[in-house]
Amino acid sequence: MALAEATQYSLGVKEMLPEDRPRERLLSLGAGALANHELLAILIGSGTSKLKVLQVAQELLRLHQGLAGLANASVEDLCQVPGIGPVRAVELKACLELGRRLLTSPGLDRPVVRSPADAANLVLDMGLLEQEHLRTLLLNTKNHVMGIHQLYQGSLNSSQVRVCELFREAIRQNSAAIILVHNHPSGDPSPSRDDIQVTREAVSAGKLLDIDVLDHLIIGRGDRWVSLKERGLGFD
Repeated sequence: MALAEATQYSLGVKEMLPEDRPRERLLSLGAGALANHELLAILIGSGTSKLKVLQVAQELLRLHQGLAGLANASVEDLCQVPGIGPVRAVELKACLELGRRLLTSPGLDRPVVRSPADAANLVLDMGLLEQEHLRTLLLNTKNHVMGIHQLYQGSLNSSQVRVCELFREAIRQNSAAIILVHNHPSGDPSPSRDDIQVTREAVSAGKLLDIDVLDHLIIGRGDRWVSLKERGLGFD
């Protein structure tokens, strides 16, 4: 989706109702209630560009395929997005670097996954991706998130996914459990037969490896997602 076509975020911050503005939403609901593009919009600010700040935030996430790609982008890469100049790009890099250092800080209370919604909120940025991606959330015995590992990119089906690859990083990091996550670029998170088959094979392999497969999430657009565990698909 080209920036000029991103009509779902056509309103500028000043044109939005107060309760819909990212800053006001953060103040009233807390930072955890905001989507990734809303948090980015707060960092970017209105600037001097005529482009809408929420559009710019979403375009950053789209071009860099989510927060992980954005964190790895250079200042020059960030400046390729209209509305992001060198000063704003440096500020974004500084914020992303602080976040990276926080994740590796000793004694950090890592996110805990107590429900499918907890897991989905960590990867909703995948709904912006134009290609299909498959990731695993790695969890310890207390369901703290140890990391998010990307496995595949492109068109996926059950014949392409090697079950052993799903657990390679979990074994390396001695994870107690994993959650599979992939996106549907079409925007519809409804599970396919291949999705269910991959889930079934992963659950069976996990039992042999003593690594629990807690869920398989499918991420769509507009913060839509589906938990195969909740629907009882592949976990029979």
